[in-house]
Amino acid sequence: MIRPLVSVLAICLLVACQREALPAAAGQPQAPAAQPPAAPAVDAPLELRVTTLEGGEWDLAAQRGKWVVVNFWATWCAPCLKEMPELSALGAMREHIEVIGLAYEEIEPDAMRAFLQEHPVLYPVSIVDVYAPPPGFDPPRGLPMTYLVDPDGRVVEQYLGPVTAADIERDIAAAGGPAMPSGEDAAAGA
Repeated sequence: MIRPLVSVLAICLLVACQREALPAAAGQPQAPAAQPPAAPAVDAPLELRVTTLEGGEWDLAAQRGKWVVVNFWATWCAPCLKEMPELSALGAMREHIEVIGLAYEEIEPDAMRAFLQEHPVLYPVSIVDVYAPPPGFDPPRGLPMTYLVDPDGRVVEQYLGPVTAADIERDIAAAGGPAMPSGEDAAAGA
């Protein structure tokens, strides 16, 4: 059982380490990012109910009316760790955006709590079963894997690999949501 898990983790690490080019500076033309195609909006809103590390239940249905960032990540994933502070700032600074971190690895809750003491975030974190990811979400093809869910509970964008607050803010505006206030850099300085 260990050998297949190690193989899967190695593949995930290789995929996660394939980084896209950084976006151009503000005001300069930008080539389109090579991201996987956006997930089509589904007819029915997604359901996601998870227990957080604090023992509470987090329910996507309770977030209706807000944009939700669902971020699959792992403690061993360097790109995941790099994007955590920015996602945390985004969720804290934007009232219309909620972030949930889904730790996609086999780890004990106490070990995860200790890890989060060293890498704190302001959003809730839940450990999800790598063999049975939450219904409605495909098993991540790599980490980090992030979904942008609209206020009606439908996936409007997927990001394989690191995502920035600027990416999320841009895609929210493109999908008809509020644009980032002019003159501000997205959340933590994208």
